Amino acid sequence: METTLESPQPVDLTVGEIISQGFKIGMRNAVQLIAAVILWILTIWIPYINVGTTIGIISIVVAMSKGKAISPLEIFDSKYRRYMGEFFLLLGFLYAGLTLGLLFVVIPGIVIAIAWSQAIYLLIDREMNPIEAIRVSNKITYGHKWTIFLGIFVLALLILIVDLAVTFLGAQVAEWFGAFLSFVVSVLFAPIILGGYAHIYSTLSKRV
Repeated sequence: METTLESPQPVDLTVGEIISQGFKIGMRNAVQLIAAVILWILTIWIPYINVGTTIGIISIVVAMSKGKAISPLEIFDSKYRRYMGEFFLLLGFLYAGLTLGLLFVVIPGIVIAIAWSQAIYLLIDREMNPIEAIRVSNKITYGHKWTIFLGIFVLALLILIVDLAVTFLGAQVAEWFGAFLSFVVSVLFAPIILGGYAHIYSTLSKRV
């Protein structure tokens, strides 16, 4: 059955909301998210298990978009590994489209990346097949690509500024200490980026 989108309705997705909700959602779930990210990093080298934990991390964004409580250990749930086939098939389509887009002077690749950015969440949340997830993602992001780009860009820029400042100060003590602080900042601020993604999906998925 083909997924239908609701009749056109205003979607309140703004750069300011992506940033503010990124901080709000991210900080509210910071402890659980940091624990999940650390567990994911520790298991990323374990074949097969790492696919499930990667999909589990993605599912956390979906859970946050619905305001659900999350658990770091949730990423180990075996149910996520049942998406493995669709997950890799979707990645194949995404990377193929992105590569072709980048060949056309980069910008089309960025547009495609944003247009298809919600596909992975739709695959898990709505259990769509890869092609349908890409099609629906392309439709719900239409008219909002610039907002999504700016929102995530500003969030990433804020984190980068803090990261560079902390790394510089740490390097005054020792280079390894600067590198260590950079890693810590990346882990601590990961929830904010994930919170931003959760808000974007929460807003756009209402049209599905």
